[in-house]
Amino acid sequence: MDVIVCVKHVPDTTEAEVRIRPDKKDIEKEDLPFVINEWDEYAAEEAILIKERFGGTVVAITVGPPEAEATLRRVLAKGADMAIRVWDDALEGSDGYVIAKVLAKTIEARGLKYDLILTGAQAADDGFAAVGPMLAELLGIPHATLVKKEEIMDGRVRVHRELEGGLEEVVELELPALLTIQTGINEPRYVSIMGIRRARKKPLEVLSLADIGMSPDEVGPAGSWLEVEELFLPPAERVAEILPGSPAEEAAKLLEILRSRGLI
Repeated sequence: MDVIVCVKHVPDTTEAEVRIRPDKKDIEKEDLPFVINEWDEYAAEEAILIKERFGGTVVAITVGPPEAEATLRRVLAKGADMAIRVWDDALEGSDGYVIAKVLAKTIEARGLKYDLILTGAQAADDGFAAVGPMLAELLGIPHATLVKKEEIMDGRVRVHRELEGGLEEVVELELPALLTIQTGINEPRYVSIMGIRRARKKPLEVLSLADIGMSPDEVGPAGSWLEVEELFLPPAERVAEILPGSPAEEAAKLLEILRSRGLI
C-alpha cells in the first residue's frame, strides 16, 4: 500500500501576538515559530499506520521554502520513507488551486505510485480546506473529506466522514483515492531520537518549478484564482465586567444585567 501524504509548514500563532502586514494581505511571519499543520500531522500518522498494517511506502510532499524541511524531517522521523520539497520564489502568494496544481505536477513528474493520497482536512493558517479536493480533481481520482476512520479492502476503501451536527456518513471509494483527514482519527506518535537519526539518512529531494514542468507565470498571484483583498483582526470587545460590592449587591447587579438583556 503506497501512500503519499501532503503536509504544510505553518506559523504557530497559539501563543504569539498576530500582526497584519502593512499591505493587509497576510500576517507578519518573520518572528513567528513554524510547525507542521495540525491536521497534516494526523494525516502523516495515518499514512504511517497504514504502511505498518499493509506494508508499502510513504512519501511526504510539501510546497514551501527551505525552512519547510523541518516539517518534512519530522514526518521522516515518524516513519515516512522519503520526502519532496518544491519551491520557487514565484510561488509566494499562491492560492490553493496553484498549490494543488504544483502537487499534482510533482506526483506526475516524479512518477510516484500511490494507492492513497492523504492531506489534512484544512490548514491552520488559511482554513480553506480546498487543496485536497482540488488535487483529487486534477489527478482524476475520487476523494472524501473530513475522514475520521478508514477501512481498506481489496481495491476499495470505506471511509467514515464527519458531518455537521454530530452526524457521520459512510462511503466507499475505489482506489486510488484521496482522503482529507480530520483531527482525532488517531493519536500522533512522538518523534524519537532514533527516528530523528534515521531521518537524516532518508532522501529529501528539492525540486524547482522547471523540474515539474511549470513556469513562474503559472503560479503566485498571476496563476491564482483567489485574491485576498484585505486581512484584518476582529475588533476587540469587552468580554468581562467586574461587579463591585458585597455578594448580595453583586447578585442584585447581575440580576439587573440579565433582565436588561432579556436573558431571564
